[in-house]
Amino acid sequence: MNRQEITARIKALALEIGFAKAGVTSAEPLDEAADRFQAWIADGTHGVMQWMERRHEERRDVRKIMPDAKSVLSLAINYYHPHEIAPESDHKISRYAWGTDYHEVVPSMLARLLEEIQAIVPEAQGRYYTDTGPLLEREIAERAGIGWIGKHTSVITREAGSWIFLAEIILNIDLESDPPAEDMCGICTRCIDACPTDAITSPYEIDARRCIAYLTIELKPEHDIPPELASKLNGWIYGCDICQDVCPWNRFATPTAIPAFAPREEVLSLDCETIETMEQEEFSIRFRKSPMKRAKLAGLKRNIRATRTNN
Repeated sequence: MNRQEITARIKALALEIGFAKAGVTSAEPLDEAADRFQAWIADGTHGVMQWMERRHEERRDVRKIMPDAKSVLSLAINYYHPHEIAPESDHKISRYAWGTDYHEVVPSMLARLLEEIQAIVPEAQGRYYTDTGPLLEREIAERAGIGWIGKHTSVITREAGSWIFLAEIILNIDLESDPPAEDMCGICTRCIDACPTDAITSPYEIDARRCIAYLTIELKPEHDIPPELASKLNGWIYGCDICQDVCPWNRFATPTAIPAFAPREEVLSLDCETIETMEQEEFSIRFRKSPMKRAKLAGLKRNIRATRTNN
């Protein structure tokens, strides 16, 4: 097979394995994007997410991770499920956390895809990541044609909106690159207008310290949520989907084909009282392989107190 045929075959294999979309870009540095990221970090708008302060050169150039890299395969994984939380619910949980943690699901898909690539091109070597490595994932996805970075700073695809996870395989083989995605946000500002904490400070710019997802997940349990922001949580106790819920492109969302992302009963049956009276042992069992374990039990209880005390 020639280069074009190999690239097409790899993309087809990705879809067969369960990825929603696959695109390719070169391993050339992302200088402009890396400069913007470093400026964002310098402003302190990343808050307490200190891991973002490290490994800048690898984010700039994937060849610092894999010296013989020639291509990056960018992949989108659809996690959307049409289930809706009842309006009378006393809390809200981000849709991505209804099912199994994608860190438990996607790596095995990536490993399988890399094996399939090596079956086609025996000399192929690769490194794969899904939100676990020093990569500018959104910028890679945009350059690989997966989708564009929306004004809310998440990647939006024309086919399925923004309910996606991102993953990458850095490869030492030269694949055919896709054209970059075109920004299709136009004059729409629904995400900016809808954010209750004004975390989207301007189009394509976010102050993580004001983001409800950051406040309820990344902010350590020992830190209180600032009262002026806690009063605007709107019932969110883990993550936030407001900017995605209002995005017009998400009208094209289709249900995920990955069973592990279906809502788990132990999440759907939750209420605030259950969490408030929960002990650590029950939390560990109930949220095994769930994204919600990231906030820790103390964090969830803190979030509930914030929504009640300040509303």
